[in-house]
Amino acid sequence: MSRSRIASLPVWILAAFAVVAALKLASAILAPILLALVMGVVLSPVTRRIDRLGAPRALSAFLALFASILFLLALFVLLEPLLSNAIRRAPIIWEELREIVSNIRYALRGLDQVSAEVATALNDSPQAATGTGDAAEEEIALPSITDALFLAPGFAAAVMIFVGTLYFFLLARREVYDWISSSPSFPLTTSDMLEAEREVSRYFLTITVINGCFGLLVTGVMLLLGMPYAPLWGFVAFLVNFILYLGPAVFALALLLGGLIAFEGPMSFAPAAAYLLMNMTEGQFVTPALVGRQMSVNPLMVFLSLVCWLWLWGPIGGVIAIPLLVWGMVLFKRGRAAQTTSSGTPGKLRPNRLAGAKG
Repeated sequence: MSRSRIASLPVWILAAFAVVAALKLASAILAPILLALVMGVVLSPVTRRIDRLGAPRALSAFLALFASILFLLALFVLLEPLLSNAIRRAPIIWEELREIVSNIRYALRGLDQVSAEVATALNDSPQAATGTGDAAEEEIALPSITDALFLAPGFAAAVMIFVGTLYFFLLARREVYDWISSSPSFPLTTSDMLEAEREVSRYFLTITVINGCFGLLVTGVMLLLGMPYAPLWGFVAFLVNFILYLGPAVFALALLLGGLIAFEGPMSFAPAAAYLLMNMTEGQFVTPALVGRQMSVNPLMVFLSLVCWLWLWGPIGGVIAIPLLVWGMVLFKRGRAAQTTSSGTPGKLRPNRLAGAKG
């Protein structure tokens, strides 16, 4: 490594910290914008098909946006009765959860006594060993209507930013790609970026279909087991399957708690066990068979990307983490292939098939 690169290393580190701080502070604006850009890449095949019919680009962008909004509204209408019933039963479910936690705490009380004795033997303060007991007894209040009304303006602003960015990106994405590729230091052309867009959208539309079928399967299994709110469980399974590793792990824990509330005895573990079996089968066999293994994503990169984006932007970060990672990998590979070709080394741009990172 040359001295100039070593001297510039602190500058790059400070720039990285500045970018992370900016993403964290401006999350209210940047999160819906980046989510809209990712959704625009995924919805690009819809606009291309409408363009081939001879429709103006403004109309194709509007129809793609309208179709996505209509799909979300249809899901909300179908799930609204289940959500309303679940919200009405929330206090009862919450009391049952508190009872389960109290039973677990009572079973582990012997461990607390042992910890207190060890702390006393080490000349620690007894209060330090048991000081968290009062905090554990504090009640966690459920969000009220006032809290929801307080958050409504910010949510409405985020929705407006998302809708506007998505529409204008679908309308002018070719111009955006032309502007980016016009930079002398950028190695990709507009056609390269459009091809990468096609590959990413093809991959995520396939994953969406797989996750949709998986959600229907979870719904059917939960119905067979007699689990309450089976369609709601299936819909949540469809959503969390986009957040690799962390999403299914959290959902399995939620199913375990739901099983403890709904059933007694060994049957309480049946919903979580059935879900884990289905998730492992889907991740190990179904997705690789339908998508392919030609371009596998490093599980470490997937996990770190999820952790970073979840820390930055919460659930929105978890949704965009994998699309951004795959999009970046496709662009990087095409850029490297373009540089190899331009340098005189025999090379050829080949379409990449994306493989899921599900393990």
